[in-house]
Amino acid sequence: MKEQNDVVLYNRIKERDKKALELLYDKYERILYSFIYRLTNSSDIAEEAVQEVFIKLWRGKGVYSDEKGKFSSWLFTITRNTAIDIVRKSKNDPIFSEEIFDFIEDDHPQIDEQLQWKEEQQRVRHAVSKLSEDQKKIIQSVYFKGLTQQKVAEEQQIPLGTVKGRVRLALRKLKTYLGTDAEGRADS
Repeated sequence: MKEQNDVVLYNRIKERDKKALELLYDKYERILYSFIYRLTNSSDIAEEAVQEVFIKLWRGKGVYSDEKGKFSSWLFTITRNTAIDIVRKSKNDPIFSEEIFDFIEDDHPQIDEQLQWKEEQQRVRHAVSKLSEDQKKIIQSVYFKGLTQQKVAEEQQIPLGTVKGRVRLALRKLKTYLGTDAEGRADS
């Protein structure tokens, strides 16, 4: 759903909608900056790369289509490539070496995986928020804090069977919540 919103904003940018550009910028600026900063250890390159990416979006350079994968992955690829171009232009600067290119190329899949993991975490948090308070406490204790069901029973002063029943019911509900999107359709 969020990915669709990004594509809608991207299409509005192509129609010269400045507000859409601002919204995409606000959503991605920090994570793109962090991504490039981690790769280059240079705030100047990170700032320049992010700025250049959004200028490219505004000018219509680099065209996104669904066949290229997720919008966010495409945006990270453009950002990485832009940073590489900036580093190449700065190649005469002694603080940069060819080794940085290997590092940039190798790290991209991890960043994409981290973004996907972050999106999945948000889905799980949202699903957990739909549980009853008792089920939420149990799930947080067992799965997020790593406590045993016995320890949860002792801490909450409830029978072990009650803990097990709440875990089972909560997991069943979570499976239902996570198996459908916001419009109630099954995920493909």
